[in-house]
Parts: sequence; structure tokens; C-alpha cells
Amino acid sequence: MVMSLSFSSVTVKPFSMSVSNKKACRSRRRFSVTRSEITVAPNPQQRRQLSKQGFPLTDLHVQEVVHRQTQIISPCSKPNIQFHSTFLNDAYEMCRNICAEYAKTFYLGTLLMTEERQKAIWAIYVWCRRTDELVDGPNAAYMSSAVLDRWEDRLHDIFNGHPYDMLDAALTDTLSKFPLDIKPFRDMILGMRMDTRKARYNNFQELYLYCYYVAGTVGLMTVPIMGIAQESVVPVQSVYDAALYLGIGNQLTNILRDVGEDALRGRVYLPQDELAQFGLCDKDVFSRNVSERWRKFMKHQITRARFYFNRAEEGVSQLEKASRWPVGEPACYCIGTLKE
Repeated sequence: MVMSLSFSSVTVKPFSMSVSNKKACRSRRRFSVTRSEITVAPNPQQRRQLSKQGFPLTDLHVQEVVHRQTQIISPCSKPNIQFHSTFLNDAYEMCRNICAEYAKTFYLGTLLMTEERQKAIWAIYVWCRRTDELVDGPNAAYMSSAVLDRWEDRLHDIFNGHPYDMLDAALTDTLSKFPLDIKPFRDMILGMRMDTRKARYNNFQELYLYCYYVAGTVGLMTVPIMGIAQESVVPVQSVYDAALYLGIGNQLTNILRDVGEDALRGRVYLPQDELAQFGLCDKDVFSRNVSERWRKFMKHQITRARFYFNRAEEGVSQLEKASRWPVGEPACYCIGTLKE
């Protein structure tokens, strides 16, 4: 399942299960919470209660990531590796071209950032895309646990200043400029591992955990790049929570958009218990039967996705001014595309 980067734009069609062209677009408030409360406003006439809790952020150790990424990094704590300026320029140009080709809306948003932030976001995007391609790309049939093991070893090499190729070098250089922690990157690889062994999710707690791994992690990666405004008065943890929720909202949107395509791969990224509450099952998903039950089920799922976008919205105002519009406007557009 493709990751979701911030300021991606998709259109959800709850009354259709048509296959869409799914390209990588990964990486969304009251704040200072350790649990994300999910309220989907059930139809009182239906008397279906779908209010659930997301996975505890304390169990995901998000706070530890925030602490490490907000520390002042001394020069000696970073790999002391020097790249020739021409080599680095070419590396970032490759990242830019990949981003422009495969994530057009996302790429346009990056053009509104400062040059240093642009390059960093392109480098992160490319690493995330390459990670996702291991599972969903043209060579996914040859995927194995050993492949992901080698990719994780390569990630550690990047963080230790020993990139394997030019694209890796762009990320290594980014690490020398921004306080990025390795855990969100490792967690994304863990999300890819889930895709190799899990095609069903019993409840929303399980699905939320998956969404964190493949998309919420992108929010954690990108906050140090976007920057938090000096005048911000909310806790830093709150801004990170919002970034995580933006990723969750984006991934839930992608899931609803790509029901048909995922079904062709034998995957159902919908809570099984909630399907059952609406009298639905996998057979209804695979048959692509758009019944009244399906419409009502999708309406509730869309409400949940909007909930996460709304939780993320206030966080945009806490970012540095130059980062607010590139993140905020496309996110608002995504909310508008969630048509019921």
C-alpha cells in the first residue's frame, strides 16, 4: 500500500470502487495527547457506534523521536563526510526529477519552499518511494524478508555516512543539515514488512498502526525540515502529533480511493469488524457491488479521515511561515475531495 506524503491530492469516490492510478504520494488538532480519539459521528438512526481509539502514541515511542529531533546537534555527532558540490547538485537533481515525475502535486508544493528545504524533502521522498517500490513496484514479486533486511542495513549505512549511490548520498547530505532520527525510517520499513505478510485488518486499531508505519512516519521525518515557528506557543509534541495525524488522514484517504486496486491484489485495507457492522464482508469488496450498505459504510470511513485532517489543520499555523502554505493549502484541498 502506497505511502502518503503531505500535500498529496486525491479524490475519494465512495459510491464507486473503480481502480485508480496509485503512485507514491504519502506523508495531518487538539494537541498534547497520548491517544488519538476517533469519533465518526454515527447515524443515530443506524445506532452504529464506530468510535474507537487509535494506537497509543506512547506505545509507538513517538515522544522519543520528538526529543531526539529537537535536540541541538553538535557537529561531531553527525557523520563527517564531504561530497563534491557538483556530485551533490546532480544527486539532488535526480531526486527532483523523480519527485516531479511521480508526485506532481506534491512536487509543485515543494517549489514554494526554500531551496534547502526543497532538496531535503526531495531526498526524503525518493527514499520513501524506493522503500515502497520494494513491495508495490514492478519487482515486488521477488520481494522477501531478506530484501528488506538488506534495505534496512543500507539505511543504517546512509545514517552512518556511507551512502551506496547518488540518491542515498542526497539523504546522507540532508542528515548533515537537519536533525532527523532513524526510527521513523526504520518504522516505514516495518510497514513494508506488514504488507508482505498481512492483507486484512481486524479492526481500526490494527489499521491505524499500519497507517502510522507507512504514512505517519513521514510526518515525523518532515517536521524538522518544515521547521516550527519561533513564535509558536504550543508544545513541540503537539506539532509532531499534528504531522502524524496528517499522515494518517492522507493514508486513510488513499485507502478509500484505492479499494478497487487493492482488491485486485487480494488486499482489503478496511476494518473487518466495521464491514461486518454494516452487513458487509470481503465478498462485497471483491464483487465491486456498490450497495446502499456500502455507501453508508464509506460515509463513516470518510468522516474518520476528515477527523484526522481536522486534527492536523491547526498544526500548520505553528510551522515556520515559509512552510505553511505548501503544507496547508493542499491538505485543505484533500479535505474538500472527500465527498460523501
